[in-house]
Amino acid sequence: MPEAIPPGFESLATSRAFYTQESMLAVETRKRKLFIGLPRETSLQENRICLTPEAVKHLVNEGHEVVMESGAGEPSKYSDHDYSEAGATIAYSAKEVYEADIILKVAPPTHEEIDYLKANQTLISALQFGSLTSDYISAILRKKVNAISFELIKDPSGAKPVVRAMSEIAGSTVMLVAAEYLARSNEGKGVILGGITGVPPSQVVILGAGTVAEYAARAATGLGAEVKVFDNHLYKLRRLKQNLGTTLYTSTLDTFVLNQQIRRADVVIGALNAEEGRIPFMVPESVVASMAPGSVIIDVSIDQGGCFETSEMTSHSKPVFRKYDVVHYCVPNIASRVPRTATNALSNIFTPILQEISQHGGINEVLFTNEHFRSGVYVYKGSLTNASIAKKFNMRYKELGLMIAVRN
Repeated sequence: MPEAIPPGFESLATSRAFYTQESMLAVETRKRKLFIGLPRETSLQENRICLTPEAVKHLVNEGHEVVMESGAGEPSKYSDHDYSEAGATIAYSAKEVYEADIILKVAPPTHEEIDYLKANQTLISALQFGSLTSDYISAILRKKVNAISFELIKDPSGAKPVVRAMSEIAGSTVMLVAAEYLARSNEGKGVILGGITGVPPSQVVILGAGTVAEYAARAATGLGAEVKVFDNHLYKLRRLKQNLGTTLYTSTLDTFVLNQQIRRADVVIGALNAEEGRIPFMVPESVVASMAPGSVIIDVSIDQGGCFETSEMTSHSKPVFRKYDVVHYCVPNIASRVPRTATNALSNIFTPILQEISQHGGINEVLFTNEHFRSGVYVYKGSLTNASIAKKFNMRYKELGLMIAVRN
Protein backbone atom coordinates (compact mmCIF):
# COMPACT_ATOMS: atom_id res chain seq x y z
CA MET A 1 0.00 0.00 0.00
CA PRO A 2 1.25 3.55 -0.76
CA GLU A 3 2.62 5.34 2.26
CA ALA A 4 0.34 8.08 3.56
CA ILE A 5 1.56 11.69 3.19
CA PRO A 6 1.66 13.46 6.55
CA PRO A 7 -0.87 16.31 6.88
CA GLY A 8 0.47 19.70 5.80
CA PHE A 9 3.49 18.24 4.02
CA GLU A 10 2.10 18.94 0.53
CA SER A 11 1.64 22.65 1.21
CA LEU A 12 5.08 22.78 2.82
CA ALA A 13 6.69 21.16 -0.23
CA THR A 14 5.15 23.68 -2.61
CA SER A 15 6.28 26.66 -0.54
CA ARG A 16 9.06 28.70 -2.27
CA ALA A 17 10.54 29.55 1.10
CA PHE A 18 12.56 26.32 0.98
CA TYR A 19 13.67 26.67 -2.68
CA THR A 20 17.16 27.83 -3.66
CA GLN A 21 16.90 31.56 -4.27
CA GLU A 22 18.94 33.71 -6.70
CA SER A 23 21.26 36.13 -4.98
CA MET A 24 21.92 39.52 -6.63
CA LEU A 25 25.65 40.28 -6.61
CA ALA A 26 27.16 43.70 -7.08
CA VAL A 27 28.55 44.15 -10.60
CA GLU A 28 31.91 45.85 -10.66
CA THR A 29 31.93 48.99 -12.79
CA ARG A 30 35.15 50.50 -14.05
CA LYS A 31 33.57 53.49 -15.75
CA ARG A 32 35.81 56.52 -15.39
CA LYS A 33 35.07 60.22 -15.68
CA LEU A 34 37.08 61.80 -18.50
CA PHE A 35 38.56 65.29 -18.65
CA ILE A 36 38.77 66.24 -22.33
CA GLY A 37 40.51 69.30 -23.81
CA LEU A 38 39.71 70.82 -27.23
CA PRO A 39 42.41 73.37 -28.14
CA ARG A 40 42.06 75.87 -30.97
CA GLU A 41 43.82 74.73 -34.14
CA THR A 42 46.78 76.85 -35.24
CA SER A 43 48.43 74.76 -37.97
CA LEU A 44 48.09 74.80 -41.76
CA GLN A 45 44.80 76.70 -41.72
CA GLU A 46 43.14 73.75 -40.04
CA ASN A 47 39.42 74.51 -39.80
CA ARG A 48 38.08 71.33 -38.23
CA ILE A 49 37.38 70.48 -34.59
CA CYS A 50 36.96 66.96 -33.25
CA LEU A 51 33.63 67.28 -31.41
CA THR A 52 30.38 69.07 -32.28
CA PRO A 53 28.34 70.82 -29.56
CA GLU A 54 25.84 67.94 -29.72
CA ALA A 55 28.61 65.43 -28.97
CA VAL A 56 29.90 67.60 -26.12
CA LYS A 57 26.41 67.73 -24.62
CA HIS A 58 26.14 63.95 -24.82
CA LEU A 59 29.51 63.47 -23.06
CA VAL A 60 28.76 66.07 -20.37
CA ASN A 61 25.41 64.40 -19.66
CA GLU A 62 27.32 61.18 -19.04
CA GLY A 63 29.40 62.94 -16.37
CA HIS A 64 32.51 63.86 -18.35
CA GLU A 65 34.18 67.27 -18.31
CA VAL A 66 35.03 69.13 -21.52
CA VAL A 67 37.12 72.31 -21.74
CA MET A 68 37.41 74.13 -25.08
CA GLU A 69 39.63 77.04 -26.07
CA SER A 70 37.65 80.09 -27.09
CA GLY A 71 37.13 80.30 -30.85
CA ALA A 72 38.05 76.69 -31.56
CA GLY A 73 34.72 76.00 -33.24
CA GLU A 74 34.44 79.21 -35.27
CA PRO A 75 36.07 77.90 -38.49
CA SER A 76 33.40 75.15 -38.51
CA LYS A 77 30.68 77.77 -37.86
CA TYR A 78 30.16 76.73 -34.22
CA SER A 79 30.25 79.53 -31.64
CA ASP A 80 31.56 79.50 -28.08
CA HIS A 81 27.94 79.97 -27.03
CA ASP A 82 26.99 76.70 -28.78
CA TYR A 83 29.60 74.83 -26.76
CA SER A 84 28.94 76.55 -23.44
CA GLU A 85 25.22 75.78 -23.80
CA ALA A 86 26.22 72.15 -24.38
CA GLY A 87 28.06 72.13 -21.05
CA ALA A 88 31.66 72.80 -22.07
CA THR A 89 33.90 75.13 -20.12
CA ILE A 90 35.30 77.89 -22.34
CA ALA A 91 38.98 78.63 -21.67
CA TYR A 92 40.72 81.74 -22.94
CA SER A 93 44.24 80.34 -23.22
CA ALA A 94 45.71 77.15 -24.68
CA LYS A 95 47.56 76.48 -21.43
CA GLU A 96 44.25 76.05 -19.57
CA VAL A 97 43.02 73.52 -22.13
CA TYR A 98 46.24 71.49 -21.86
CA GLU A 99 45.47 70.81 -18.20
CA ALA A 100 42.99 68.16 -19.41
CA ASP A 101 43.83 64.46 -19.21
CA ILE A 102 42.92 63.82 -22.86
CA ILE A 103 43.87 66.36 -25.54
CA LEU A 104 41.77 65.90 -28.67
CA LYS A 105 42.85 67.91 -31.71
CA VAL A 106 43.10 67.56 -35.47
CA ALA A 107 46.55 68.80 -36.52
CA PRO A 108 49.69 67.57 -34.74
CA PRO A 109 50.62 69.96 -31.90
CA THR A 110 53.23 72.60 -32.65
CA HIS A 111 56.43 72.70 -30.58
CA GLU A 112 54.89 75.49 -28.50
CA GLU A 113 51.83 73.31 -27.84
CA ILE A 114 54.05 70.32 -27.02
CA ASP A 115 55.56 72.40 -24.22
CA TYR A 116 52.12 72.48 -22.58
CA LEU A 117 51.89 68.67 -22.45
CA LYS A 118 52.57 66.83 -19.20
CA ALA A 119 53.48 63.26 -18.25
CA ASN A 120 50.75 60.59 -18.50
CA GLN A 121 48.48 62.80 -20.62
CA THR A 122 46.87 61.25 -23.70
CA LEU A 123 47.22 63.12 -26.99
CA ILE A 124 44.88 62.12 -29.83
CA SER A 125 45.66 63.93 -33.09
CA ALA A 126 46.84 63.46 -36.66
CA LEU A 127 50.45 62.46 -37.28
CA GLN A 128 50.94 63.43 -40.96
CA PHE A 129 53.79 61.12 -41.97
CA GLY A 130 54.75 63.27 -44.97
CA SER A 131 55.80 66.24 -42.81
CA LEU A 132 56.89 64.21 -39.77
CA THR A 133 60.33 65.03 -38.33
CA SER A 134 62.58 63.32 -35.81
CA ASP A 135 62.56 66.53 -33.73
CA TYR A 136 58.79 66.25 -33.35
CA ILE A 137 58.98 62.62 -32.21
CA SER A 138 61.82 63.42 -29.80
CA ALA A 139 59.83 66.31 -28.29
CA ILE A 140 56.78 64.04 -27.75
CA LEU A 141 58.99 61.34 -26.20
CA ARG A 142 60.51 63.78 -23.72
CA LYS A 143 57.03 64.65 -22.43
CA LYS A 144 56.32 60.97 -21.52
CA VAL A 145 52.76 61.12 -22.81
CA ASN A 146 50.57 58.56 -24.56
CA ALA A 147 50.31 59.74 -28.18
CA ILE A 148 47.72 58.29 -30.56
CA SER A 149 47.50 58.99 -34.28
CA PHE A 150 43.86 58.94 -35.31
CA GLU A 151 44.84 58.11 -38.91
CA LEU A 152 46.14 54.75 -37.65
CA ILE A 153 43.22 53.82 -35.37
CA LYS A 154 41.33 50.77 -36.65
CA ASP A 155 37.80 49.56 -35.97
CA PRO A 156 36.94 45.89 -35.26
CA SER A 157 36.63 45.22 -39.01
CA GLY A 158 40.24 46.33 -39.57
CA ALA A 159 39.27 49.53 -41.42
CA LYS A 160 40.56 52.97 -40.44
CA PRO A 161 37.40 54.98 -39.74
CA VAL A 162 38.96 58.48 -39.68
CA VAL A 163 40.91 57.89 -42.87
CA ARG A 164 37.79 56.46 -44.52
CA ALA A 165 35.59 59.41 -43.54
CA MET A 166 38.12 62.07 -44.56
CA SER A 167 38.86 60.19 -47.79
CA GLU A 168 35.16 60.17 -48.69
CA ILE A 169 35.09 63.95 -48.22
CA ALA A 170 38.36 64.47 -50.11
CA GLY A 171 37.25 62.25 -53.00
CA SER A 172 34.00 64.15 -53.44
CA THR A 173 35.72 67.52 -53.06
CA VAL A 174 38.62 67.02 -55.49
CA MET A 175 36.34 66.91 -58.50
CA LEU A 176 34.80 70.24 -57.49
CA VAL A 177 38.33 71.64 -57.20
CA ALA A 178 39.28 70.18 -60.59
CA ALA A 179 36.23 71.71 -62.27
CA GLU A 180 37.08 75.09 -60.74
CA TYR A 181 40.68 75.15 -61.99
CA LEU A 182 39.88 73.75 -65.43
CA ALA A 183 37.75 76.81 -66.09
CA ARG A 184 39.12 79.69 -68.13
CA SER A 185 38.48 82.08 -65.21
CA ASN A 186 41.33 80.34 -63.37
CA GLU A 187 43.59 80.22 -66.44
CA GLY A 188 42.76 76.55 -66.95
CA LYS A 189 42.17 74.72 -70.23
CA GLY A 190 38.72 76.25 -70.49
CA VAL A 191 36.94 72.90 -70.63
CA ILE A 192 34.00 71.56 -68.65
CA LEU A 193 34.66 68.66 -66.31
CA GLY A 194 32.52 65.93 -67.85
CA GLY A 195 30.97 66.17 -71.26
CA ILE A 196 27.99 67.27 -73.29
CA THR A 197 26.29 65.93 -76.39
CA GLY A 198 28.57 65.98 -79.43
CA VAL A 199 31.68 67.00 -77.48
CA PRO A 200 34.29 64.44 -76.32
CA PRO A 201 34.32 64.06 -72.52
CA SER A 202 37.17 65.33 -70.41
CA GLN A 203 39.83 62.81 -69.38
CA VAL A 204 40.42 62.04 -65.69
CA VAL A 205 43.28 59.80 -64.50
CA ILE A 206 43.31 58.59 -60.89
CA LEU A 207 46.32 56.99 -59.22
CA GLY A 208 45.11 54.65 -56.50
CA ALA A 209 41.91 52.64 -56.06
CA GLY A 210 41.04 53.37 -52.44
CA THR A 211 38.26 55.42 -50.89
CA VAL A 212 39.40 58.76 -52.38
CA ALA A 213 39.50 57.18 -55.83
CA GLU A 214 36.06 55.63 -55.38
CA TYR A 215 34.35 58.90 -54.48
CA ALA A 216 36.32 60.92 -57.03
CA ALA A 217 35.48 58.42 -59.78
CA ARG A 218 31.82 58.40 -58.78
CA ALA A 219 31.65 62.21 -59.00
CA ALA A 220 33.57 62.34 -62.29
CA THR A 221 31.56 59.63 -64.03
CA GLY A 222 28.36 61.28 -62.78
CA LEU A 223 29.42 64.42 -64.63
CA GLY A 224 30.18 62.41 -67.76
CA ALA A 225 33.98 62.38 -67.66
CA GLU A 226 36.04 59.46 -68.96
CA VAL A 227 37.80 58.00 -65.91
CA LYS A 228 40.87 55.75 -65.84
CA VAL A 229 42.09 54.27 -62.54
CA PHE A 230 45.58 52.83 -61.94
CA ASP A 231 46.66 50.73 -58.96
CA ASN A 232 48.90 47.71 -58.44
CA HIS A 233 46.37 46.00 -56.14
CA LEU A 234 44.00 44.07 -58.39
CA TYR A 235 41.55 43.38 -55.58
CA LYS A 236 41.15 47.14 -55.04
CA LEU A 237 40.51 47.70 -58.76
CA ARG A 238 37.96 44.88 -58.78
CA ARG A 239 36.22 46.21 -55.68
CA LEU A 240 36.12 49.71 -57.18
CA LYS A 241 34.40 48.47 -60.34
CA GLN A 242 31.88 46.53 -58.27
CA ASN A 243 31.14 49.49 -55.97
CA LEU A 244 30.60 51.91 -58.83
CA GLY A 245 28.50 49.46 -60.79
CA THR A 246 29.64 50.95 -64.08
CA THR A 247 32.14 50.25 -66.85
CA LEU A 248 35.45 51.68 -65.74
CA TYR A 249 38.92 51.62 -67.30
CA THR A 250 41.33 50.07 -64.79
CA SER A 251 44.97 49.11 -65.04
CA THR A 252 48.00 48.27 -62.97
CA LEU A 253 50.72 50.91 -62.69
CA ASP A 254 52.25 50.06 -66.05
CA THR A 255 54.70 52.91 -66.64
CA PHE A 256 54.31 53.13 -70.43
CA VAL A 257 50.49 53.03 -70.44
CA LEU A 258 50.18 55.34 -67.42
CA ASN A 259 52.53 57.97 -68.86
CA GLN A 260 50.56 57.98 -72.11
CA GLN A 261 47.27 58.51 -70.29
CA ILE A 262 48.69 61.26 -68.05
CA ARG A 263 49.94 63.19 -71.09
CA ARG A 264 46.41 63.16 -72.56
CA ALA A 265 44.58 63.83 -69.29
CA ASP A 266 42.77 67.01 -68.33
CA VAL A 267 42.86 66.09 -64.63
CA VAL A 268 45.24 63.75 -62.77
CA ILE A 269 44.54 62.85 -59.15
CA GLY A 270 47.22 61.29 -56.95
CA ALA A 271 45.54 59.18 -54.27
CA LEU A 272 47.98 56.36 -53.58
CA ASN A 273 48.37 55.20 -49.99
CA ALA A 274 51.77 55.04 -48.37
CA GLU A 275 53.13 51.51 -47.95
CA GLU A 276 55.89 50.96 -45.38
CA GLY A 277 56.05 54.71 -44.85
CA ARG A 278 56.43 55.74 -48.51
CA ILE A 279 54.33 56.19 -51.65
CA PRO A 280 54.83 53.11 -53.87
CA PHE A 281 54.95 55.08 -57.15
CA MET A 282 55.84 58.62 -58.15
CA VAL A 283 55.15 60.32 -61.50
CA PRO A 284 58.46 61.73 -62.81
CA GLU A 285 58.90 65.41 -63.62
CA SER A 286 59.43 64.69 -67.32
CA VAL A 287 55.91 63.23 -67.61
CA VAL A 288 54.34 66.25 -65.87
CA ALA A 289 56.27 68.53 -68.25
CA SER A 290 54.66 66.74 -71.22
CA MET A 291 51.06 67.44 -70.07
CA ALA A 292 48.93 69.99 -71.92
CA PRO A 293 49.06 73.60 -70.62
CA GLY A 294 46.23 74.31 -68.19
CA SER A 295 45.85 70.69 -67.09
CA VAL A 296 45.23 70.08 -63.39
CA ILE A 297 47.11 67.88 -60.91
CA ILE A 298 45.57 67.27 -57.48
CA ASP A 299 47.94 65.47 -55.10
CA VAL A 300 45.77 64.12 -52.30
CA SER A 301 48.74 62.13 -50.96
CA ILE A 302 50.94 65.19 -50.41
CA ASP A 303 50.83 64.72 -46.63
CA GLN A 304 52.43 61.28 -47.13
CA GLY A 305 55.12 62.48 -49.52
CA GLY A 306 53.13 63.00 -52.73
CA CYS A 307 52.56 61.09 -55.98
CA PHE A 308 54.29 63.56 -58.32
CA GLU A 309 57.92 64.62 -58.44
CA THR A 310 56.80 68.22 -59.01
CA SER A 311 54.48 68.38 -55.97
CA GLU A 312 55.06 70.96 -53.23
CA MET A 313 52.80 71.36 -50.22
CA THR A 314 50.33 74.28 -50.48
CA SER A 315 47.65 75.74 -48.19
CA HIS A 316 44.03 76.85 -48.40
CA SER A 317 45.10 80.51 -48.65
CA LYS A 318 47.41 79.73 -51.58
CA PRO A 319 46.18 76.35 -52.83
CA VAL A 320 47.83 76.14 -56.27
CA PHE A 321 51.06 76.79 -58.11
CA ARG A 322 52.05 76.28 -61.74
CA LYS A 323 54.94 74.24 -63.04
CA TYR A 324 55.35 73.61 -66.78
CA ASP A 325 52.03 75.53 -67.02
CA VAL A 326 50.28 72.66 -65.21
CA VAL A 327 48.12 73.66 -62.23
CA HIS A 328 49.20 71.83 -59.04
CA TYR A 329 46.75 71.64 -56.11
CA CYS A 330 48.65 70.13 -53.16
CA VAL A 331 46.70 71.04 -50.02
CA PRO A 332 47.27 68.33 -47.36
CA ASN A 333 43.98 68.72 -45.48
CA ILE A 334 41.42 68.87 -48.28
CA ALA A 335 38.61 67.89 -45.89
CA SER A 336 39.24 71.17 -44.06
CA ARG A 337 37.84 72.93 -47.13
CA VAL A 338 34.41 71.81 -45.89
CA PRO A 339 35.02 71.92 -42.10
CA ARG A 340 31.41 71.68 -40.96
CA THR A 341 30.91 68.35 -42.74
CA ALA A 342 34.32 67.09 -41.65
CA THR A 343 33.71 68.07 -38.01
CA ASN A 344 30.46 66.12 -37.94
CA ALA A 345 32.21 63.09 -39.42
CA LEU A 346 35.05 63.27 -36.87
CA SER A 347 32.63 63.76 -34.00
CA ASN A 348 30.71 60.63 -34.99
CA ILE A 349 33.96 58.66 -34.72
CA PHE A 350 35.51 60.17 -31.58
CA THR A 351 32.40 60.20 -29.38
CA PRO A 352 32.13 56.37 -29.25
CA ILE A 353 35.92 56.11 -28.77
CA LEU A 354 35.80 58.40 -25.73
CA GLN A 355 32.84 56.45 -24.34
CA GLU A 356 34.79 53.23 -24.80
CA ILE A 357 37.80 54.66 -22.95
CA SER A 358 35.49 55.67 -20.10
CA GLN A 359 33.72 52.32 -19.91
CA HIS A 360 36.99 50.40 -19.69
CA GLY A 361 38.32 52.65 -16.93
CA GLY A 362 40.93 54.67 -18.82
CA ILE A 363 43.36 54.62 -21.72
CA ASN A 364 45.59 51.86 -20.29
CA GLU A 365 42.65 49.52 -19.81
CA VAL A 366 41.15 50.12 -23.25
CA LEU A 367 44.54 49.46 -24.88
CA PHE A 368 44.84 46.20 -22.95
CA THR A 369 41.31 45.11 -23.87
CA ASN A 370 40.96 46.30 -27.48
CA GLU A 371 43.72 45.30 -29.86
CA HIS A 372 42.30 47.34 -32.77
CA PHE A 373 42.71 50.57 -30.79
CA ARG A 374 46.42 49.89 -30.18
CA SER A 375 47.22 50.35 -33.86
CA GLY A 376 46.96 54.13 -33.42
CA VAL A 377 49.49 54.38 -30.58
CA TYR A 378 52.94 55.62 -31.59
CA VAL A 379 54.21 56.75 -28.17
CA TYR A 380 53.28 55.00 -24.91
CA LYS A 381 54.50 56.34 -21.56
CA GLY A 382 57.39 58.10 -23.25
CA SER A 383 58.50 55.14 -25.42
CA LEU A 384 58.26 54.95 -29.21
CA THR A 385 56.04 52.01 -30.19
CA ASN A 386 55.65 52.47 -33.98
CA ALA A 387 58.05 50.38 -36.08
CA SER A 388 57.63 52.49 -39.26
CA ILE A 389 58.60 55.71 -37.45
CA ALA A 390 61.53 53.97 -35.77
CA LYS A 391 62.75 52.71 -39.14
CA LYS A 392 62.33 56.09 -40.82
CA PHE A 393 64.39 57.97 -38.23
CA ASN A 394 66.64 55.10 -37.09
CA MET A 395 65.24 55.26 -33.55
CA ARG A 396 64.74 52.55 -30.94
CA TYR A 397 61.21 51.37 -30.24
CA LYS A 398 59.38 48.95 -27.95
CA GLU A 399 56.60 46.51 -28.73
CA LEU A 400 53.38 48.01 -27.38
CA GLY A 401 51.83 44.58 -26.79
CA LEU A 402 54.63 43.62 -24.40
CA MET A 403 54.43 46.96 -22.57
CA ILE A 404 50.67 46.60 -22.12
CA ALA A 405 50.99 43.00 -20.92
CA VAL A 406 53.32 43.95 -18.04
CA ARG A 407 51.50 47.14 -17.13
CA ASN A 408 51.13 48.02 -13.46
